[in-house]
Order: sequence, then C-alpha cells, then structure tokens
Amino acid sequence: MSRYNRHIILSEIGQAGQDKISNAKVLVIGAGGLGCPILQYLTASGIGTIGVIDFDDVELSNLQRQILFGTASLVKNKAIAAKARLEDLNDDISIIAYPMQLTYQNALELFNQYDIIVDGSDNFETRYLVNDACIITNKPLVFGAIYKFEGQVSVFNFQNGPSYRCLFPTPPKKDAVPNCSEIGVLGVLPGIIGSMQANEVLKIVLGIGNVLSGKLLCYNALTSQTSTLKVNKNEAVFQSILKEKNHFQKNHLNIDCNADTLEVSIEDILSEELIIFIDVRESQELPKVKSIDVINIPLSQLEQNLNKIDSDTKKILFCQTGVRSKQAVELLTKLNIKDCFSLKQGATEINNYIKVLSNER
Repeated sequence: MSRYNRHIILSEIGQAGQDKISNAKVLVIGAGGLGCPILQYLTASGIGTIGVIDFDDVELSNLQRQILFGTASLVKNKAIAAKARLEDLNDDISIIAYPMQLTYQNALELFNQYDIIVDGSDNFETRYLVNDACIITNKPLVFGAIYKFEGQVSVFNFQNGPSYRCLFPTPPKKDAVPNCSEIGVLGVLPGIIGSMQANEVLKIVLGIGNVLSGKLLCYNALTSQTSTLKVNKNEAVFQSILKEKNHFQKNHLNIDCNADTLEVSIEDILSEELIIFIDVRESQELPKVKSIDVINIPLSQLEQNLNKIDSDTKKILFCQTGVRSKQAVELLTKLNIKDCFSLKQGATEINNYIKVLSNER
C-alpha cells in the first residue's frame, strides 16, 4: 500500500488496477538507451514479472544515456547489471535476466511466456524479428526508436491493429541506416521515448487511455514538437507471416545473410604479420587507437586519399561498430583495391587485438 500509494489513490487505477500491474508479465528487448528508462519505470510501477534480454556488455560510452548503469557496471552484461539495479529499486517483483542474443530460434518460446513485448533494440534486423514473432505469438508490441534528436513511439499488433511491417513492409539494406554509435544521439532523448513506451505498457495493462495503436507518435527534441501519423493495417502482411510460422525458427531468411564475406574477426588476424589497419571514423570520434600503427582516413575522405593505401598489403578497416568499415570495403572493392576486409565489432575488436598482443609480449 505504501509503495504504490500514488497509483492506488488515482481513481482510474485504484487497488484493482495495481493488482493488474502486479499480475502483468512484460519482456523488454534490450537494456540500452531505451531499455533503461523502460525498465526503471515498469519496475517502479510494480509490473509483477519483467524479463530483459541483452547480450551486450556495458561500455563507458553507454553511460551518457543508459542511466541504469554506473562505472561499477562496466564490462558487465547489461541484462545482468540491469537486474541487480532493478532489484534494488523494487524487491517485490520478479526480474529475469537473459544475457543472450534474441534469435529466430529462441524468440517464440520466450515471447510465449509474457503478456507484452517492448522493443528497445537499436537495429532493423531485431525490429523485424520482434515484429514477426509478436504476430505469430499474438503479443502486443510497444515500439520505440530514436535517431539523433528525434524519436518514434507506437503500439503494434494490439487488438487486431496494424504491425510494424504495415508501416515499413521491408527492411532497409543492412547497415544503410546508422545507429547511435555511428551518428550520435542526444543523451536525454532515449529517456523521453523510453518513458513514453513505459506509459503505453501501463495503459495496455490497465485498460485506460488511448493506446497508440494505428498511430505513430513522432517527437523532436530540438523543437519539443510532436506529430502523430496514422498507420493502416495491411492484412496481407499478417497472412504472409502466419503462413510461414511453421518455418519461422528453422529457415527465416536473415537480411543480407552473405554480408559477412568481407568481414574478419580478431581470431582471423592474430596470425597475420603483413597487415595494415585503417580507421575510417571521423576525426572528432574518440578514443583514437595509439598502441598499434593505424592509418586514419575518414570514410567521407576515402576516395581522396587512395594514395595512402598500400595496394599490395592486406588491409583491415574498422570504425566504431563495423558499419562504416563495411561500406568502406565495398567502396574500395569497386575501385579495384583488393585484400580489404572490415573488422567485426569495430574498435572493440581492435582493443581486444591490442590486449592479446600485449599478453603475448
């Protein structure tokens, strides 16, 4: 009564509404910028069972916006670190951490255990996976997305409403749209959008207000303006997904499944002696790599600096996450410069490479 008093004294919620909240089961995809405020407010509100799935570890650059974490959380798995913080916030509820990647193989079984799915992911592959799995398991999906200073919120697959694919039928080309690690994001923006997502979850659970089903709310942090777009249902989208549901886990086609042919990992290059590293990040991006010899050529200036690239040596290109370096490899290949490879996971792998070299010495 004391913890949830401000809910209970609201005539629209009361004790019966708080009981609905306590009985609800919500799965949050991702414990990043969006996931952190979503998880905090759902935990504080008393959602009875909260699952959080994330396979990433906490990095220093996350702390600018991922407010569940502090310096003590660095290098810890995000789902596990979030669970520890949330249990301190509310020890009356159940927090379940899934420190793994969401895949076509585990999504359906996982989604079937929850009432509502909340998408806090930051890539299109996961968004389409989550959408399709929600349609197959008939779960409402609370969607959120951020880009620099702008955000979007909607609720899909709710009471026979439209889905994410009704709005965006087909995924963009892989890596065509940069995420926040590539292009940046205002630190408070995910807090605003994530709070809106948590609000939609509570409206669904309580059965109050107007749920953002069939609507896409767009928010601009620079102007503080919002606009709402209508989303129409495309029944053919649902029928297509449901028709293939028996094959979903086994042979769902991933986007650009052959895109890794020009990628290498740290294990691939450890035994290499004659290689050069090319950092294609912009000059203002930090931290720079100084422990090994690196040529710095931003992607935007690559064509103008081909003379700096040794055509006879194997070239390992990297950026912050591996998105722009793949674009750089494609560009160089078109320009007939061979033996170019993109480093998976970008600068993170470079740091691992440096650590291995230091240990060997």
